[in-house]
Amino acid sequence: MEEQLNPKAELSGLTVKDMFFKYARFIPLFILSAAIALIVAWVYLRYATPIYTAQGSILIKNESNRPGGGGGDDKFEDLFMNSGTSNIQNEMEVLKSRPLMERVVRALDLDVNYFAVGKIRSPNIYKNRPFNLQILEIADSINGFSLNIKFKGDHTFQVNENDQTFMFGETFRNNHGVFKLTRATGAPGNEYTVSWQPVHVKANELAREIAVVPKTQGTGILLINIQTTNPDLSADIINQLMTEYQAANIEDKQTTMIQTLAFIDDRMAKLQTELDSIERLVLDYRQRHNILFEDQQTTDYLTQLSETDQQIYDLRMQGNVINEVDQYLKDSRNNYQRVPSALTLSDPTLNGLIAAYNAAQLDRKALLDGNAPEGNIVVQQKQQEIEKLRQSIIENLANLENSNNALIGSLRSRSSSVESQVRLLPARIRDLVEIERQKESKLALYTFFLQKREETAISQASTISNSAVVDKAYPNKTPVEPNPRNIRLMALLIGLALPALIIFAMELLNDKVNTRYDIERLTDAPILGEIGHAYSESALVVTKTSRSMVAEQFRSIRSNLQYVIGRAEKPVILVTSSFSGEGKSFVSTNMGAVMALTGKKTVVLEFDIRKPKVLSGLGLSKRPGITNFIVGNAELAELPIQVPGYPDLYVISCGPVPPNPAELLLDPKITDLFSWLKNQFDVIIIDTAPIGMVSDAMTLAQFADNSLYIVRQEYTFKKQIGLIDEIYHEKKLPKLSLILNDVKMKAGYGYYGYGRYGYGKGYGEGYYIDDNHQPRSWWQRWMPVRKKAKV
Repeated sequence: MEEQLNPKAELSGLTVKDMFFKYARFIPLFILSAAIALIVAWVYLRYATPIYTAQGSILIKNESNRPGGGGGDDKFEDLFMNSGTSNIQNEMEVLKSRPLMERVVRALDLDVNYFAVGKIRSPNIYKNRPFNLQILEIADSINGFSLNIKFKGDHTFQVNENDQTFMFGETFRNNHGVFKLTRATGAPGNEYTVSWQPVHVKANELAREIAVVPKTQGTGILLINIQTTNPDLSADIINQLMTEYQAANIEDKQTTMIQTLAFIDDRMAKLQTELDSIERLVLDYRQRHNILFEDQQTTDYLTQLSETDQQIYDLRMQGNVINEVDQYLKDSRNNYQRVPSALTLSDPTLNGLIAAYNAAQLDRKALLDGNAPEGNIVVQQKQQEIEKLRQSIIENLANLENSNNALIGSLRSRSSSVESQVRLLPARIRDLVEIERQKESKLALYTFFLQKREETAISQASTISNSAVVDKAYPNKTPVEPNPRNIRLMALLIGLALPALIIFAMELLNDKVNTRYDIERLTDAPILGEIGHAYSESALVVTKTSRSMVAEQFRSIRSNLQYVIGRAEKPVILVTSSFSGEGKSFVSTNMGAVMALTGKKTVVLEFDIRKPKVLSGLGLSKRPGITNFIVGNAELAELPIQVPGYPDLYVISCGPVPPNPAELLLDPKITDLFSWLKNQFDVIIIDTAPIGMVSDAMTLAQFADNSLYIVRQEYTFKKQIGLIDEIYHEKKLPKLSLILNDVKMKAGYGYYGYGRYGYGKGYGEGYYIDDNHQPRSWWQRWMPVRKKAKV
């Protein structure tokens, strides 16, 4: 019979529906939390500083495909035009570099920023400012500062809370320096803040905000964007950045050309001096010796010697250039400098090496300008590449020098042969031929340098950037942050999630029994029934005419108890709990009443000797009791006290509280007491002390046929259910059953936990009459009842 009451077969855990009803009673809390979160979101959106973005795109050209670049045979182009494929990653770093951003800051005067002071926030007014601050002198150029400017009218203002008033165009001085305000467009407002930062500090701040990404992998188009607090400022920074990038690229290319022109001008100046000297020498020689015409043979010899000498001179010039380049490369001070001019070297292998060397040097410089440290792995790899190219160039120069020396020896042999023929000419003609030969040699070299100078000047004038602006940046008046839709959605989610988390945490941290499920999942002991919260002032809620819910629940427990008692004719029922205050006396008294209403003569024994409550709960005066009988001061017939209004209900008090209650319960007269009671009564109910605190219940268990263990909602600790389960499995108490006491009505819950048996609100209408039920407010209908139960 007992196993029929075990609810484990019905229990399948919490469902989604159960969880919904668990949280449904907190719907007003969820609504309130969501409303507060949305109000906070509205306030944030109202006063948060908006962030605007602007984006532009730039094309990085591949210079190896330009007309006349890279693939030609002209050594001049190969050496000085720095042809080759641009490294896109390097260019991305250059665009984000601080040096380039410093040019932008100077061009746009971004080291000075203007803000309109408001009650909550101060927006950046950039182009909409009504005045301009001219900085005439700065006291400290390292640390930034700000000026608070309050206008007292359309033309007068005060600075930094100073009582002195200034006008537009008037110079004023303070701790930060000397300044002057000039009028811009629009009428001034009330108060402004002007801040100044050193150029490098502002540039570093803006460079961190620049984002550069390829538009499509494999192409040279880069997307550049930045986010600031002003849409016009964002667009101007991007556009000026692209402009400065192009200008810096052109300047970088022209640096080599300027060095080349300087070298050519120096050589031409020296040759011009030498030519003037030789020309005067020829003229003077002809005049002194009256030489007007030479014969054809002299002319032929002169031409041959001049050509040979020119070739020898060219080779010597190449040798000089080879030595200069070799010494330049071997000088450690020039390890990371580009190779200077080498116009007379026509070796294609050397030209290719020098072009690659110069390109590698430019790539390394671009990395360092992009704030990459020298210890960076990419910089280290580039330095290793430069060193390999340096050694290759030095080796190639040595080979060229050996080749030049051999060729010079051959030309000198040919010149000696012609000179031997010249010696046969008259001495004066021979001397004149020698002078003319020097003149022609110098003149040819001067003509060569003049040609190259013009070519270099033309290249310098026609230098273009390796980039082109694809799409300019335009001001976007729609802020990207904060996003109203996302903020509101996030606020709503937080507003709903926060109460749920709090409720979940409270449930998680709650160590008290709250529902029938809390008991069922921790013990196999059967639950005989549940008793709701009693609002009656009387301890006895069960009467012959009572139809309240609590009274009907006691009647339901009485019916279920028949299956537990079985065939016992005169059952002895022991009532205990874990702690004091869980409702043992309340349950014992009303169980006695509900049994007495069936016509069975019932007695309730007040065996909680240490803390008796039965008589006081019934409003009865103290009488001789159990302890009086045990010590021999009372007879058994004197002990039963009839409860008024209940003909078949009797109570036996505990009597005076003894100093040794545990030992007193071991007295043999206790056995005589129960023998006499079984002869006189049909039902015996023992209201004993809490088993979790003292051993009285264990001592009296030998006289009981079954045990009722009281568990009180939101009072009994969950860990005590483990003690109940241990008692149940070890059969320390006979036929143990549980009663869940003081179950409070909650929205979404029935009296029987999650509404399992339909005893919740609305289900009992027409079946129960609860005269003592007190009206509750809307808040009490949603929240648990906190009024103290009858215990």
